[in-house]
Amino acid sequence: MASWTFNINPVDVPNVNTKYRKINTKLPVPESLPLLEKLDKYESVSMHGQMPVVWDKAEGFNVYDAWGNKWIDFTSTIFVTNAGHGNPKIIKALKGVLDKPLLHTYTYASKERVDYLEYLIKNTPKQFEKAFFLSAGTEATECALKLMRLKGYKSGKKKPGIIAVEGNWHGRTMGAQMMGFNQKQKEWIGYLDPNINHLPFPYPWRKEASSNPAKYFRDSIEALMKEKGISPETDLCGFMLETFQGWGAVFYPPEFIQELEKFARKHGMLIAFDEMQAGFGRTGKLFGYMHYGVEPDLICCGKGISSSVPLSAVLGSREVMDLPEIGSMSSTHSANPFVCAAGLANMKEIIEGGLIENSRKLGELFHKRLNQMKDRFPKHISYIQGVGLLAALIFNDENGNPLSELCSVISETCMRRGLLVVHTGRESIKLAPPLMITEEALLEGLSVFEQTIADSIKK
Repeated sequence: MASWTFNINPVDVPNVNTKYRKINTKLPVPESLPLLEKLDKYESVSMHGQMPVVWDKAEGFNVYDAWGNKWIDFTSTIFVTNAGHGNPKIIKALKGVLDKPLLHTYTYASKERVDYLEYLIKNTPKQFEKAFFLSAGTEATECALKLMRLKGYKSGKKKPGIIAVEGNWHGRTMGAQMMGFNQKQKEWIGYLDPNINHLPFPYPWRKEASSNPAKYFRDSIEALMKEKGISPETDLCGFMLETFQGWGAVFYPPEFIQELEKFARKHGMLIAFDEMQAGFGRTGKLFGYMHYGVEPDLICCGKGISSSVPLSAVLGSREVMDLPEIGSMSSTHSANPFVCAAGLANMKEIIEGGLIENSRKLGELFHKRLNQMKDRFPKHISYIQGVGLLAALIFNDENGNPLSELCSVISETCMRRGLLVVHTGRESIKLAPPLMITEEALLEGLSVFEQTIADSIKK
C-alpha cells in the first residue's frame, strides 16, 4: 500500500456553486485546522489518514462542513449510509426511542428488538431463521468463525479448519485478521492459526481463473489439501468469503462459487459470506451473494444494515444459530433498542422505498459511464469492477504497474471540487453513493470525477 499524506496546508481552490456542490473557502478550511490539530494531539493516529474535511452535517447524498462547503458523497461513509445520510425515517425511529426514553437494555427484551428480528427474518431467504445482533462487522465475522467451528465439532470433525481467500479482509480483531489475508496486519499476533487456510483469489487478470473458474477452484482446493495434508471430511468445517474483494470491488466468477458450494455440501462444510460492504441493496440485490446463484448457511452483515448507528448481525439456520448455549454468546450493546429501531427503519426504507431497484437501475447508467472513462483513459485504467451502485476503478500503467499515487491525487482533487470518493491507498478508487441518489446528482458527480482524472493525468 502506498504511503500518502493529504495536504493540511490551506490552498486556494476554484469556487464551485452548483445545485449539489459548493466550495467557497480554501481547502482545508483554515478555521478547521485547530480541530484537526486536536485530533492529532489526543487521538491515536490509527484513526487518521482521511482527507482533511471536518463534517458538520450530512443529508441524503450531501456532506456539509460548518463553513458553507458542500460535497456530493460517493463514499456512503464507506458503505454505511445506503439509505442516505440522516434518513428522516431512521431519525424518526431513533427519536421515538429517545423520547421514551429507552437507550439500553443489555440482553433484556424490548419491543424494538422483537419487531426488528421479525421483519428481518421474514424479509430474508428462508434458510435464515434466526439472527444474532452485535455492534461491529469484525464481531460478526468472529461469531461466524465460532459457529462454523461449533458445527464442525458437532458433526464429528477432528479439526476446526476454515478456508478463507487471498486478498479478503474481515475486520481488525484477532480471528477476523487471521481469516483475512493482509500479512502485515497480522504481524502483531505473533502466531497464525494452523487451522485457517487460504485459497488463491480468481482475479480476472489470472488467465487460468477467468478461462475456467470451476477448474481453478478444484485445482486450488486440491493443491491446498495436498500441501497441508488435510482431509475435507475430518479437517475442514467451513468457508469464509468476502462477497467481493473490498479494495477493488472484485467479484468471484459465479462458476467458482458454485463449484465451491458443491464441494462444501459434499464434505459437510458451512458457507459464510461477509456481506459488510455488499449487503442491503448496494449491488442492486438485497445481498451481494445473490449474484452467484448459491445460498450460504451464514451471512455476516454490518455497515448498511443501519445506515447510521453501530449495528452488525449474523443470520443463519435455527440449528446453527442455537449451537452456543443459553447466555454464552452476547455482547454488551447487542440488540439494544436504539440500534434495533434504526435497523428496522433502515430495512423498511431499503425494501419498501425502492432503493434496491434504484441501485440496480442507476447502477447500469453508473457502470456505462465508468466504462466510457476506461475507454477514454486506456493507458491508466485497467479495470472497472463492481455492480449496482458499487464500483472500483483499478489504475495501472501500460506495463501493469500500479498507479497508487495517481489515485491519491485524483481523490484529493475531487475533494477540492466538491466530490468525496473512497481513497483506498492503493491502485484503486472506489465509488459508492447512497442508494437514494438522483440520476442528476450521480451524473454531476461522474462528470467531476472524469474531468479530475483527465486533469490529474496531465500533471
